[in-house]
Amino acid sequence: MTKHSVAIVTLGCSRNEVDSEELAGRLDADGFELVDDPAAAETVLVNTCGFVEQAKKDSVDSLLAAADLKSGGATKAVVAVGCMAERYGVELADELPEADAVLGFDDYAAIGQRLRGILDGERHVPHVPQDRRKLLPVSPVERQAAAGAPVVADLPDGVAPASGPRTLRRRLDGAPVAPVKLASGCDRACTFCAIPAFRGAFLSRRPADVLADARWLAGTGVKELFLVSENSTSYGKDLGDLRLLETLLPELAAVDGIDRVRVSYLQPAEMRPSLVEAMTTTPGVVPYFDLSFQHASAPLLRRMRRFGSTESFLELIASIRDRAPEAGIRSNVIVGFPGETEDDVEELEDFLTRAKLDVVGVFGYSDEDGTEAADLPDKIDLDEIDERVERLNDLVEHLVDQRAEDRVGSEVEVLIESVDGDGVQGRAAHQGPEVDGCTTVRGVRAGVGDVVRAVVVGNDGVDLVATAR
Repeated sequence: MTKHSVAIVTLGCSRNEVDSEELAGRLDADGFELVDDPAAAETVLVNTCGFVEQAKKDSVDSLLAAADLKSGGATKAVVAVGCMAERYGVELADELPEADAVLGFDDYAAIGQRLRGILDGERHVPHVPQDRRKLLPVSPVERQAAAGAPVVADLPDGVAPASGPRTLRRRLDGAPVAPVKLASGCDRACTFCAIPAFRGAFLSRRPADVLADARWLAGTGVKELFLVSENSTSYGKDLGDLRLLETLLPELAAVDGIDRVRVSYLQPAEMRPSLVEAMTTTPGVVPYFDLSFQHASAPLLRRMRRFGSTESFLELIASIRDRAPEAGIRSNVIVGFPGETEDDVEELEDFLTRAKLDVVGVFGYSDEDGTEAADLPDKIDLDEIDERVERLNDLVEHLVDQRAEDRVGSEVEVLIESVDGDGVQGRAAHQGPEVDGCTTVRGVRAGVGDVVRAVVVGNDGVDLVATAR
């Protein structure tokens, strides 16, 4: 059998990174050669993101750039997979003929067979998108029985779970941090979000499978586990134990070779005192809270089909900082949602000022296909949305700089991620991968994967400068 080469280009979030490594594992086991440089690959597999307009544009640009490689190099085929491919299917294939195929999640189980067929000139018929929430029972407690364990096996013929079968994985980089998927899908009904429709209903991975993944990653040199899902606070609800994450965290932290465990994608409305306690007191689990506030105005949150308010959010933040004063807390917010008033914006500004978060991502609202919000009245003019984004970003820039300054003089533990001419850099416990800034450590010789104790002596925005102890 011919040994075909393939390069995987990954866009989007850490959940996509896991999917890419699972695809890489299946392809490697099926005899494909994995290469880093798309220009040297016979097939370029682009794992797309379909979350917001900019992410979709980036995905299309990456597909077009890969298609340009076919003009004279080794590349013979460009294939789209991932969320955008799943979400649009035949529509994407029609509008982007430069891609040789558009594959959905149900193709992942036979990814090697699909790529060989495409290279042999077979025409792949793209799928017609469907609402993947309907593939599993509405009741969470019935899902595991319907899905089977450890791999979903009893769905309709040819239908894979929302992130593909998870039986193999191959690391695509040597970073000391790696994402671990807790679950796939989401049961929430936020009016602005299309993710549940193409990622499917919420389905937890069983603890034994998560632990096996963690042990394997530790064996490859990983020092930090980054737990990801669409909603980590729901973990275990379909396994009959909504507090299962509290039980799992100390087991993950005890895995030989793992220095720290980080949880992401937390829903404020689903946070509970026992989870806050576990995340702030379990040795090896960093007190890091990635809380999806989205806004602070209670009336506007109801229009988003979300829950909370300035005061309830501040109470949650206070409960975290009472237990762990140095905890990292980050969030994202949306401005310009249909019906948002000036009073709503001022409420959000007041909340952010009082909350003193470490990092805040500000996003302007845009209609997403198939969402309830796309049909809501009282749309905000695009120029006004842009003005509100700029206004909030100016405030956030000042607030997060102030929060970073407050850490000067504090002691941090930094996981080293790069050593080069610019010095030794990594992330403190309150800094998540890629999005929360980094810490440069002076006065130390260390290697990638080492954990260094240091004292913060300065900052440049969210980035910290520290001196080794």
